[in-house]
Amino acid sequence: MLAKHEVWKYSGNERVWVGKYRNSHNLPHWHYDCELLFVESGSIDVFCEKQRHTLTAGQALFVDSGQVHYMRAQTPDTVLAVTIFDYNIIKPFAAKFCLASPRLEGDYNLPAVYARVKRELEGGKFLGDIAASVEIARLMIEIMRGEDLIPRPEIGTTVQSLKNLLGEINEKFEFYTFDEAASYMGMSPAYFSRFFHNLVGMTFSQYLNYVRIENAVKLIHSSERLQITEVAIRCGFSTIRNFNRTFKELTGYQPKRLPADFTLDEKFSAVGSESFDPTQPGCELIESS
Repeated sequence: MLAKHEVWKYSGNERVWVGKYRNSHNLPHWHYDCELLFVESGSIDVFCEKQRHTLTAGQALFVDSGQVHYMRAQTPDTVLAVTIFDYNIIKPFAAKFCLASPRLEGDYNLPAVYARVKRELEGGKFLGDIAASVEIARLMIEIMRGEDLIPRPEIGTTVQSLKNLLGEINEKFEFYTFDEAASYMGMSPAYFSRFFHNLVGMTFSQYLNYVRIENAVKLIHSSERLQITEVAIRCGFSTIRNFNRTFKELTGYQPKRLPADFTLDEKFSAVGSESFDPTQPGCELIESS
């Protein structure tokens, strides 16, 4: 089964999310964010980069940015505490080295860190988003000091090339084209079209439009007070008509009528998109920040 790209969304300016699942079960996937798993009760099989790790209560595992992973609880009453965070939080000290094994051997008092992060993220605390990121940075420094490390590998696989491509699209979405993407991957247009859809879960055009509209929403909500025409141009749309049509399709609103508290991920899933959610039936989210 091919692993698909999950685009993780945070609320507001936060770059950290915490939550607990009962009976965790999902499909192979990967994302640019890092994921820290701690078993509160029960046991679970976590498959990370083609290796299985069986975790029981009190054990933890770290999924690095870009690693393919999935999990399956061994008992329905298994409770898993999950912390997901932006890789850029740890990039300054983790760009050259990574953990030799995703399974953590040391005791880092993860329940206490989880609780502190959750408190910072709840209730709209002043600078809570920054405080949560600081908690994560401190934890990961402790983990990297306590675990065996290896040089971060330069992986030349096709999947890794796709991850790099998606990074380029996210940075250069204003002018990036299908032909440039196919050329980057060294594939014919027809083959690249099938390949991209199979791994990402949507067409190249759908993904590019999503990235562009995501940035358009940010610009509309920004303090720059831009005209809608300027927003459309900055986000790579050649005509205002095409921008308005695409914006309405993905958000459900015209640009000028976008609610101040709108977040794209909620509406994106509501209008029947092909975005990938790896969670399987029976997996229950019982707590979240």
